[in-house]
Amino acid sequence: IRQETQGVELDKARKLLKKELDWVNRSPSARTTKAKSCVDAYYELNEKVSGKQVDKDIQIDIKGQRLGKKILELHNVGKRFGDTPIVEGFSYKFKKEERVGILGPNGVGKSTFLKLITEEMRPDSGKVVVGGNTVFGYYSQDGIQLKDDKRVIEVIQDIAEFIPMEKGQKITAPQMLERFLFSRKQQQVYVSQLSGGERRRLYLLTLLMKNPNFLILDEPTNDLDILTLNVVDDFLLEFPGCVIIVSHDRYFMDKIVDHMFIFEGNGNIRDFNGDYSDYRKDLKDREREQRRVERAEQQKDTIAPQQIQRQRTQEERKEMNRLEKDIAKLEARKAEIMALFNQSDIALSEIEKLSKELATLTETLEEKEMKWLELAE
Repeated sequence: IRQETQGVELDKARKLLKKELDWVNRSPSARTTKAKSCVDAYYELNEKVSGKQVDKDIQIDIKGQRLGKKILELHNVGKRFGDTPIVEGFSYKFKKEERVGILGPNGVGKSTFLKLITEEMRPDSGKVVVGGNTVFGYYSQDGIQLKDDKRVIEVIQDIAEFIPMEKGQKITAPQMLERFLFSRKQQQVYVSQLSGGERRRLYLLTLLMKNPNFLILDEPTNDLDILTLNVVDDFLLEFPGCVIIVSHDRYFMDKIVDHMFIFEGNGNIRDFNGDYSDYRKDLKDREREQRRVERAEQQKDTIAPQQIQRQRTQEERKEMNRLEKDIAKLEARKAEIMALFNQSDIALSEIEKLSKELATLTETLEEKEMKWLELAE
C-alpha cells in the first residue's frame, strides 16, 4: 500500500513538474512572493521526481564573522596592461549584505578586477581599502585544488568541524555536506571518485567552511546540476555578508543580485541599477532606439558618410539575426523537454537524462544571448 501511495504521489509530482518548469524557464525578473513561491515549488518537485531529498530541518542561519563599518572601498582605481586600460578611475564603497553581479564579455578585465579587490594584484593608480574585519571567500575556476587521496568528509573537517550559527547553535561538517547533497555514504568516498560537478560543489563548500563574510564567486554555476544550484541559491539568499558574482547565468543572477557592474571595455565600469534581465531589456530598448534614430537620419540625409556607417554595421546586424534564429531553436527544444516532463509515464532515468540536457541547453542559450548582448551594446 505504501509503495502504491508513493507511486501516486510521484505521478502527481511529474505532472506538476512541467507547470513549474515552464514558469522557471521564462527567466522572470519579478521578485514577488508569488514568484519566489513558484521557484521553490519547482525545485521541491524536481527533488521529488528525482528521488533526491534535502534535509529541510537543516537551516543554514549562519552567524558569520561580523563586518566592520569599513568593508571594501575602491578609490579612483586604475589598472592597465601595456596600453590597454582594464579599470579606469573606478570608485565604490560596499555596504553590508550587498549583492553585486558582474557582467561583460570575456577578456574585458573581470578576473583582474576581482584580483584587485582581494589585493592579489596592485592597482597602477588609486587605492583599494579592505576593512579590518573583512574575510574573503574567493571561488574561481582556477582555484579547485583538492587532494584525491582524501575522503570527502576529511576535506571538510580539515578546515573546520562546524560553523557557528545564530543563538549559539552549530552546524557540523557532516550536516553542511548533507545540505550540499553529499549523503553520509558519499561523504566517505575519496575525492578521486567524484565527478567534475561534485568536485566544484565540494570546493565551494571548502570556502564556506572558512566562514567568510564577503563571498566572491567567479562562474559558480558551471557544471552544477539543477538541484545543487537550488542549494547554492538558498545559501546565498541566507548568507549574512556581501556577495560578488561573475556569471552569465541570467536566472541565477536575477535571483541573487541587487545591482550590476557592467564592464563595457576600455576600462569603463558602469553601475547598473537592476538585475541581468533588467539590463538585457535596457540593451534591447537602446538597440531599438538606435535603429529608430538611424532610420530617421537616413530619411533626412543620404550622404556618403551615413552610407558607410550602414555598411560597417551590416555584418553585425546579420550576426544578430543568426543568433536570434539559434536562440529560437534552443527555446523550441526547451519547450520539447517541458512537454516530455508532462508525460505521466516518464521514467526517473529519463528525467535525469533530460535534466542534464536542459542544463547544457541553458548554458548554450546563455552563451548565445551573451553574444547578442555584446553586439547590441
